Amino acid sequence: MNAIQIEHTAAVLAEMLTFKQPADAVLSAYFREHKKLGRQDRHEIAETAFAALRHHQKISAALRRPAAQARKAALAALVLGRSMNISQIQDILDEEDKEFLSRLKARKAEFADGITTAAELPQWLVEQLQQHYTDEEVLAFGRSVNSAAPLDIRVNTLKAKRDKVLAQLQNEDIAAEAALFSPWGIRLKDKIVLNKHELFLDGALEVQDEGSQLLALLLGAKRGEIVVDFCAGAGGKTLAIGAQMANKGRIYAFDVAEKRLANLKPRMTRAGLTNIHPERISSEHDTRIGRLHGKADRVLVDAPCSGLGTLRRNPDLKYRQSPETVTKLLAQQHSILSAAADLVKPQGRLVYATCSVLPEENEMQAERFLVEHPEFELLDCGALLAGLKIDLNTGKYLRLSSAEHQTDGFFAAVFQKKQ
Repeated sequence: MNAIQIEHTAAVLAEMLTFKQPADAVLSAYFREHKKLGRQDRHEIAETAFAALRHHQKISAALRRPAAQARKAALAALVLGRSMNISQIQDILDEEDKEFLSRLKARKAEFADGITTAAELPQWLVEQLQQHYTDEEVLAFGRSVNSAAPLDIRVNTLKAKRDKVLAQLQNEDIAAEAALFSPWGIRLKDKIVLNKHELFLDGALEVQDEGSQLLALLLGAKRGEIVVDFCAGAGGKTLAIGAQMANKGRIYAFDVAEKRLANLKPRMTRAGLTNIHPERISSEHDTRIGRLHGKADRVLVDAPCSGLGTLRRNPDLKYRQSPETVTKLLAQQHSILSAAADLVKPQGRLVYATCSVLPEENEMQAERFLVEHPEFELLDCGALLAGLKIDLNTGKYLRLSSAEHQTDGFFAAVFQKKQ
């Protein structure tokens, strides 16, 4: 890493470590403003900035107000997060830097003593998790989400077969392997510029975490059905469902954000899907939803959540969430799930999902729903996946973890409306 790259990283971290904006948004805006930065520069800056986020607890223990000492935070990230020796970067260090990094390395043993620094989790989140898990489990979770996620892709079955795509990627010397669970999934060992690959441009591939693919499989949409993706976002799962339905039937993709839905439209075109109908709604109580009451065969609620299952990709989230934001999300999730339930027809299926690891957002929401909606019954996720010949049984609920399943942390409950 050279001196210019360090200065750019420090400038990024001065903004990023305030946690006022999502880290990826800060980084994208900075790169747009500094168009002359080359690919290698951008790689070094991004890797170091995200290493600082992943090791923020240890950096904060050694540096008061890291955002105000962003250059030192960047240097600390090189040593703590990118495992560089001081000797490797001595050309960009002055005497004060060397002294600071020497003290930091000497403190490594101390960092292992406290659970917040050892797990790299903020105090509020440790306390929230400790209500349900042992300290050892909290520590294991923290460590499992403190490294970068692999790149998972989904093969669009309308345009290609996984075996052929996998063979093509391997023939191109791309380190790729079949996903462990999803029959549509491929895992790439290295990050590549996928959006310029012919298979991506042709719509045969989409970037999608394997856990997210499993949610679409649990929904089990079939040709000719009416399906609602209640919180569609940019539509990753919507696209998977559309392919699952062989482009037959009708999918309503609802979301409150016009911008996210706008991003879905070119993806639909690239994927060759014409059965998706994006529609912006003002809230879960929008009167336009009423026309679908009791008519949907399948409804997916990928609910707004804390996102704490995605910390490998979004390490800043644990500092941008709080007990207060989680409390607001719980009320929102409950309201959305209740509204979505009204759309399901008799014998129809409702899937509630989050990318959170908090039981308050997951099992406790599902159990409350069943009490308040006796017209629904819980289906066993393990049995549903076994019926799809997927060897994954986490019990009646789907519970995916980075540590055990090498996916993002996902939760899903599958309900069926009785006659």
